[in-house]
Amino acid sequence: MVYEASILDNLGQFFMYTGFANVTLGHILMILIGLVFIYLAITRDWEPMLLVPIGFGILIGNIPLFPGLQVGVYEQNSVLNILYGGVSQGWYPPLIFLGIGAMTDFSALISNPKLMLIGAAAQFGIFGAYIVALALGFSPTEAGAIGIIGGADGPTAIFLSGRLAPDLMGAIAVSAYSYMALVPVIQPPIMKLLTTEKERLIKMKPPRAVTPTEKRLFPIVGFLLTAFIVPSGIPLLGMLFFGNLIKESGVTKRLATTASGPLIDVVTILIGITVGASTQADKFLQWSSVKIFILGAFSFVVATFAGVLFVKFFNLFLKEGNKINPLIGNAGVSAVPDAARVSNNVGQEFDKSNFLLMHAMGPNVAGVIGSAVAAGILLAFLA
Repeated sequence: MVYEASILDNLGQFFMYTGFANVTLGHILMILIGLVFIYLAITRDWEPMLLVPIGFGILIGNIPLFPGLQVGVYEQNSVLNILYGGVSQGWYPPLIFLGIGAMTDFSALISNPKLMLIGAAAQFGIFGAYIVALALGFSPTEAGAIGIIGGADGPTAIFLSGRLAPDLMGAIAVSAYSYMALVPVIQPPIMKLLTTEKERLIKMKPPRAVTPTEKRLFPIVGFLLTAFIVPSGIPLLGMLFFGNLIKESGVTKRLATTASGPLIDVVTILIGITVGASTQADKFLQWSSVKIFILGAFSFVVATFAGVLFVKFFNLFLKEGNKINPLIGNAGVSAVPDAARVSNNVGQEFDKSNFLLMHAMGPNVAGVIGSAVAAGILLAFLA
């Protein structure tokens, strides 16, 4: 009897260490959210490179743990905690920007510099959300971190929230990546609402050919100009333009291949898994998270409105034949290249011969620079 009691005691003790003994309704809800992310990535092809790692990370982060096992993402010196340091300390976002720079062709922007203004206009979503977040009771630093969601730039959102509002990083990061994945769903109705049929049929002149020298000078000049204006954005801007330089220099092909391939893939996996794992039910399921998702949607919608409306306003000062198709205004957010694809797809709904992709890439890559500059401005004023 004593032996049997000992076995039962051991089994009972073992059961106390299992997830079944520690599960809560919050854990189950978050696991369902993680499964939805994976489902949408696989069946709808919505940003699978982001949503699959984040979705599985949500599963990892919401396995109920017995306190003290030292495996959770918030438990000091656990493996997940060490990997999460790349998010909380801001190491991963600059590496992502390095890869983005090495993959990006700035020719469309160089050939038509005025498209930079569209990327700048789309950043109004960031500052609009900042003002509304203040009105809802968030502190200035929290409002700044939330507002950056409007740039549709996950790495920038992680970088800024890690500096300004680390407690809200999980909700901000998941919100930013979610709206990046929803670009093809959210933007087309807004674009059609704000444009007339005549405007949608505008055909833009083919972009001029850009010389190799221009491509090599652009990252150098671009970095010096933006970094002098916003020195606090150096970690992101420096890596973005450096990545582009090793691509365009013509003599560092191996470095560019590594940055745009294996390196960015590894960092994307790590950032997705750890951001997902940080959404533990007890920290994520709060009223503030709901407000962040609402504000994220608001900032993203405002950014799209601002980009399209700015093009319509700008066209008032352009001669016939030089006008810009307002459908590329949505591409001012930095979801590269998805926002540019949306511009092209919506345009072809009304004219199959109207190819807007190359034109839309101008404001799209300008949006990447613009969101990094906006993050630097917010960091300088609020940190």
